[in-house]
Amino acid sequence: MARADFWQKNQQEISRLSQQRVNLKENIEEWAKYYREAEDAKILAQMALEEDDEHSLSEAEKDISRIEKQVERLQFQLLLSDPDDKRNAIVAINAGAGGTEAQDWAEILFRMYLRWCESRGFSVELIDNLPGDEAGIKNVTFAVKGPYAYGYLKSENGIHRMVRISPFDATKRRHTSFASVSVFPEADTDIKIEIDEKDLRIDTFRASGPGGQHVNKTSSAVRITHLPTGIVVQCQNEKSQHRNREMALRVLKTRLYDLERRKLDEKKQKLHEGQKEIAWGSQIRSYVFNPYRMVKDHRTNLEVGDLERVMDGDIDMFIDAYLKMKRQN
Repeated sequence: MARADFWQKNQQEISRLSQQRVNLKENIEEWAKYYREAEDAKILAQMALEEDDEHSLSEAEKDISRIEKQVERLQFQLLLSDPDDKRNAIVAINAGAGGTEAQDWAEILFRMYLRWCESRGFSVELIDNLPGDEAGIKNVTFAVKGPYAYGYLKSENGIHRMVRISPFDATKRRHTSFASVSVFPEADTDIKIEIDEKDLRIDTFRASGPGGQHVNKTSSAVRITHLPTGIVVQCQNEKSQHRNREMALRVLKTRLYDLERRKLDEKKQKLHEGQKEIAWGSQIRSYVFNPYRMVKDHRTNLEVGDLERVMDGDIDMFIDAYLKMKRQN
């Protein structure tokens, strides 16, 4: 058994190094391409100046401007140097203590990430969604598919705090609510995560919330517990029990892959560092709706006064600041 585990871990490490080599090769080739184009633009500009050719000089300026934008994009991608950064992401949002107010905050965060994904052209696949008791959501799990989805969204991993006058409070008091955001790289289909059926406890139950008569009258929802690690995943978004089981196993493989990934590199910061409790003192970012309007990231100290802009999905400034901070560290 120990030999089998050793072989599996070595195969995963070989696959990781192979992917890293491919990424580095692609980066080198792209940098070389833009270097050649910059040299060509430089020669064209010099010839245009010597011959006083305004048309050619204008063309050279356009080429230089285009190359500058491409180089800026590449420089930003250098911040995403981890082999997993190119992967799709699995995101889970969980409401903290606080009942309806916290559940409403979890749904607001979900909407923010949907808007961000839409602006990026990323697709979103809903995996599990548990509605709140009166409003909002208790938790939601979804997959984000697009280039560098995990690389960008890993900056969102942590506790998010909201301060506002609650619309659910008749006395109009100010409330502080928390929600946790967990982000995982989707497991590579080339990496085989072996799961022994004996290690699984599979429970079926009726899906909660809206979803049609078929969903509510049959035990279509699936919850899978991986006994050796204690990891629990569930899916109830699909009408078919078979499809829900398939989706839950996919999330379980992602969680197990992430577990092994962190074991292979103990120096890498743990994904859940600082996320012990969804409460005071552990938040990575605060969203203040009242008495003033501001969003502040406590890791980078970046503050943005345009709250509506952020809640509509414009979070790139926070992602950029976080990645640059991690690069410097």
